Amino acid sequence: MPEYRRAFVPGGCWFFTVALLDRRSALLVEKIELLRAAAAWTWQRYPFHIDAFVVLPDHLHAVWTLPPGDADFSIRWRMIKTRFARAIPPTERRSRVRVARGERGIWQRRFWEHLIRDERDYARHVEYCHINPVKHGLVRRVRDWPYSSFHRDVRAGVFPEDWAGEVDVTGDFGERDEPRRRAQ
Repeated sequence: MPEYRRAFVPGGCWFFTVALLDRRSALLVEKIELLRAAAAWTWQRYPFHIDAFVVLPDHLHAVWTLPPGDADFSIRWRMIKTRFARAIPPTERRSRVRVARGERGIWQRRFWEHLIRDERDYARHVEYCHINPVKHGLVRRVRDWPYSSFHRDVRAGVFPEDWAGEVDVTGDFGERDEPRRRAQ
């Protein structure tokens, strides 16, 4: 079996998909303040620029730019995931392997990363973050999802408030293709 290797580009811009182990959970939105606190705590120790971010019930997407000379996005995700997991009461079932490793069993061990190649690729991934709650049937309009950097981008004049996006959501973004929830 081939060994998986991540590409590391100092100062690079990356798209990420990070998911809970239980894909039926809504933990990320139920405990959004704890997730925000974990990200802020990590950012203070290992700075990065958040170009785009969206949190859904069971997974999140982000576009980050790392500082020049820094390629260690893995430590940042490890810190966010660990800090978040430690902040919530332990209720999940854990395998013997996870117990032995001291893992909570909240997050999937790995995450999806994609090195942004150019401006078109950047725009596509930022738009994908914004449109993702609509894709999953959680809301009908992008502006209706509260856990997204879309609102920051609207305030900055990057997107109009009524942007719906003519974005192609086909492709490999590190998540399932099937929407599981429907907006009411």
